[in-house]
Amino acid sequence: MKKLLAYLLLATTGLGGLSACTKGFEELNVNPNQNPNVVPEALLAPALTDLVKRNMDRAFRITNELMQVHVSRVDNDEFHRYVVRSAEADYMWNGWYTQLTDFRDMYASAAAVKSNTFMAIARICEVWTFSLLTDTFGDVPYSEAIQGRTGVLLPKFDRQEDIYRDLFAKLEEANELLKTNVNLGADQTQLDPLFQGNALKWRKFGNSLYLRLLLRVSNRTDAIAPGGLSPQAKLRDMVNTNPSNYPLIASNAESAILRWTGTAPYQSPFQTYRTADFSAFSSMSEFFVNNLLEWNDPRLARWATLSNGTYEGIPSGYLPTQIPAQKSTYPATLMTEPLLGNILNYPEVQLNLAEAALRGWISGDAKAYYETGATSGITLWSLAVPAGFLANTNVKWDPATPVAKRLDQIHVQKYYALFFTDFQQWFEYRRTGHPVLPLGPGLRNNRQMPARINYPVYVQSLNQVNYQAAVADQGPDDINTKVWWQQ
Repeated sequence: MKKLLAYLLLATTGLGGLSACTKGFEELNVNPNQNPNVVPEALLAPALTDLVKRNMDRAFRITNELMQVHVSRVDNDEFHRYVVRSAEADYMWNGWYTQLTDFRDMYASAAAVKSNTFMAIARICEVWTFSLLTDTFGDVPYSEAIQGRTGVLLPKFDRQEDIYRDLFAKLEEANELLKTNVNLGADQTQLDPLFQGNALKWRKFGNSLYLRLLLRVSNRTDAIAPGGLSPQAKLRDMVNTNPSNYPLIASNAESAILRWTGTAPYQSPFQTYRTADFSAFSSMSEFFVNNLLEWNDPRLARWATLSNGTYEGIPSGYLPTQIPAQKSTYPATLMTEPLLGNILNYPEVQLNLAEAALRGWISGDAKAYYETGATSGITLWSLAVPAGFLANTNVKWDPATPVAKRLDQIHVQKYYALFFTDFQQWFEYRRTGHPVLPLGPGLRNNRQMPARINYPVYVQSLNQVNYQAAVADQGPDDINTKVWWQQ
């Protein structure tokens, strides 16, 4: 057991020398005479696919319960009561660090062959993955992570503030590299499941991720953005001062979505589930269903089944042993739904801009951004916006209403735009307190939404000195210690 734990620690935060699982990718067009460890295109698809699958799995297991998308009807499954057990940490920590090894190797091999486009893609994917790690755990190994090959086997934990500073620098680097606008070659496009080698779309994704992460830390005024700018000032620089230098995702078609085809290796992680495992042990929540019902939102029929001839949810946070009768559940069609492979979509971009404009950090029409984000969330699913949707009482943008109410409107729409998107709903709730969720009588943890996930137990044991230093700096290793951007 001790050897196993040591292996896990070194593989995920030290050595990082093992590439990600590539099962199912054998038939992709990779030159068999080349070493896959030095061919950047050989690493992209397996790493991206593994990450999105893992993120979807944990969105289903953790995020969707914490954020009242669905409610478990298994009484000892208590995420909906704000109970997160320590064993939950390992799966994402191990998976994220394993794929970071591939993205780092991809960057190095791309630099060796002087491919600006692949270097930038590797940087964007690295930033995306590290942002998930630090937003979930807080301070994590960063500057010394994945350096076992050079002898760093017990990496220090970096402060989240310093991690974000470097993430922003890497996104600037990626943006500069992609200015050359060189698309991947015809023999490489099939190995990019996200944008088929389109450099401009990758650039827009990188800058849209930049926008998301600047908002993530916008409660802070520290000068952590390049050029010594605060997050708010950098938002203004990107959107108003130099918009041509920072193109953003500009349509649903440009969204960063790994669209599952149903054919290996691009199969949803739920495709092999039994239907009962996907839907029989939970029901949709009242909060999730009732908003969509009130808006006459056509997405409801794609996301929930009928119950007694209508759509009905159950209350989240119910008292132990008082399990509600099953109501609407996930339809089986979601098990193979291509759009569940979402990483960052156009509706989110527009709603992020709406928040920034409403708060006065950028100039622009918050109402226009909001309405575009709300309606694009529907059309992304190839559905028509219902007549009168934007005039609905709880959707309509009224400049006379308090800012807090309009912020909640933005974040309710974003909540649905982030359906099944890793931990993003939870991250945004922790940052803003929106959308306002009903609090059930059975909530535990002092009725407080968890602020993070604890570090894996084996990391606590095998990297004890650095772990203890992180805890001394950040605070107790429990689910209620706020990470830097929440403070």
